[in-house]
Amino acid sequence: MTTVPRGWSEPGMRRTVLLSLIALAALLVSAGHAAAHNVTEGDAGYIQEIWGVNIIPFMYLGAKHMVTGYDHILFLLGVVFFLYRMKDVGIYVSLFALGHSTTMLLGVWFGWGVNAYIIDAIIGLSVVYKALDNLGAYQRWFGVQPNTKIATLIFGFFHGTGLATKILDYDIASDGLLANLLAFNVGVELGQVMALAVILIVMGYWRRSPNFFRQAYTANVVMMSMGFILMGYQIAGLFPAA
Repeated sequence: MTTVPRGWSEPGMRRTVLLSLIALAALLVSAGHAAAHNVTEGDAGYIQEIWGVNIIPFMYLGAKHMVTGYDHILFLLGVVFFLYRMKDVGIYVSLFALGHSTTMLLGVWFGWGVNAYIIDAIIGLSVVYKALDNLGAYQRWFGVQPNTKIATLIFGFFHGTGLATKILDYDIASDGLLANLLAFNVGVELGQVMALAVILIVMGYWRRSPNFFRQAYTANVVMMSMGFILMGYQIAGLFPAA
């Protein structure tokens, strides 16, 4: 299970607020040019034009999506932030992969139509949820600790649904669909392993710092702020200016 450290009320709030504002500003600037689960025009054109089984290309597209999907990376970072044993990392990441894979495959296969802005707002909420969990907010506010494994699985379902919704927009050819979807999913999981390896290496060095817990508070506040702005950006997309 996750380990929630104590001492979040230490000084340093000014720096925390400043870093949060910087992160929010950077995300706002980039928000006009990118969206969660976005597929580049080149990739979209390729998906629409090919026919039949294309294992390697779809594996590449899946891996590319994962390593460039900032929403996935933020949530994954939050999930492993206070996991110190590889056994625990494996359990939580497997639950996320199970949820993500299930709804991505079923969503595309059965053509589940979900509003992309709504589902991506929920994905932004998943980042906020996990950051608050890491900050120990639920224990302080409600006196209970939500089941982190179940939450990881459930939010994995939403992450996969978001990807399925985007893929459906490009009307993949029915010929070879199952094989291509499976290849795409394998690529997503390979990309997740690569992203996770980088995160764990960085976290391993960071945790050796005597200031880790103080800095961890700042990092989770910044992550929470990013989740809120992702939610705001997607909710705003539901009500475009006339």
